[in-house]
Amino acid sequence: MIDHSAQARSARRTNWAGNITFGAQQTHTPASVAELQDVVAAGTAVRALGTGHSFNTVADTSGSLVSVAGLPRTIEIDQEARTATVSAGLRFGELTDTLHRSGFALHNLGSLPHISVAGACATGTHGSGVGNLCLAGAVSALELVTADGGLVTLRRGEPGFAGAVVSLGALGVVTRLTLDLIPAFDVQQWVYEAFPQDRLLDRFDEVMSESYSVSLFTGWHGGPLDQVWLKHRVAEDGPRTAPDRWHGAKLATGPRHPVPGVAAEHCTQQQGVPGPWHARLPHFRLEFTPSNGEELQSEYFVARHDAVAAYEALDRVRERFSPLLQIGEIRTVAGDELWLSPAQGRDSVAFHFTWVPDSAAVTPALGAIEDALAPFAARPHWGKVFTTEPGTLRELYPHYDAFDRLAARFDPAGKFRNAFLAHHFPRDS
Repeated sequence: MIDHSAQARSARRTNWAGNITFGAQQTHTPASVAELQDVVAAGTAVRALGTGHSFNTVADTSGSLVSVAGLPRTIEIDQEARTATVSAGLRFGELTDTLHRSGFALHNLGSLPHISVAGACATGTHGSGVGNLCLAGAVSALELVTADGGLVTLRRGEPGFAGAVVSLGALGVVTRLTLDLIPAFDVQQWVYEAFPQDRLLDRFDEVMSESYSVSLFTGWHGGPLDQVWLKHRVAEDGPRTAPDRWHGAKLATGPRHPVPGVAAEHCTQQQGVPGPWHARLPHFRLEFTPSNGEELQSEYFVARHDAVAAYEALDRVRERFSPLLQIGEIRTVAGDELWLSPAQGRDSVAFHFTWVPDSAAVTPALGAIEDALAPFAARPHWGKVFTTEPGTLRELYPHYDAFDRLAARFDPAGKFRNAFLAHHFPRDS
């Protein structure tokens, strides 16, 4: 009898955006960790695949893709330790309601609740908030299948842990993660429109610190920014009322989508209606499946103290990239000590770009952005499109070489290496 849960499928598949067709000869979806260990041990070229929300070839391989979505779905909450140990294939939206009903929350969430926990952590994905770490910052332990099929657990404080959380799949296939929790909380969300650019440049830190999470949306067309999304943590004394004007911007009269002219039905509740953290911190609702193949994305992180200078540098070259934009977003991320986190060692501001789905046209625009941000040591998001060269990446990440050595120790034969890793972390033959 064929075990269909672990059967290799030969049909080629694409990422979420449809701009990458994976080169894998087969895709495995094992139903148990033991089956996963067998698949990895038998393979010669293996890559883990999450929900496919990366926009580049970070998950690609010429061998076997392995999805952990078929592993048993587990959420083990330790009330005393305030942690949750979860199966890596879970999407955040499948986890958060259980946490909330148990009285707990994660410190932050990304824009989409549809992304997998393991994939988001492995690429340094984040939410927003001057005091909020990237999503991987909550990881206190992880379990992974290594190249020989063995099972290894790494815990915070142990050697190599800081290099294993944001690891780009280079060390093995993650099966479980333990996440730090905080007490559950409610959030109110408001959108303001036509935010004066001079107010942002004069009071950047003040503006970005005024709510638990702040996102600025702009088409980089000069003049006022299109929208500001404020996600306010409800205090013990209850919800608050938002003023009609905020730093010169006007309170939106109805729900808004980040992209001008797009209906807001897929977006999380706005207009100050209080709700659980997991129903407000993302920009989009779990019950709606985001559209496929309609965008590309890029994002670059600079130190927060360089935010205004970096914004002005981008504004000077906006005509070279704004015609290709659907929308841009500006968020803040607290600094951490994870080796490959784009926010490693510095509180950061992230400049995000959602592009039209035209790679040939977008690539020159990336060059203009990267040149403008070069004086600020801009680090690209690992899961989005960028053209930053390997030599530059080595300079941008103090632990670049240490990570490469860690990957070589875990995977000496290069089973988990692919073209993406070979390009960005080249080694002498």
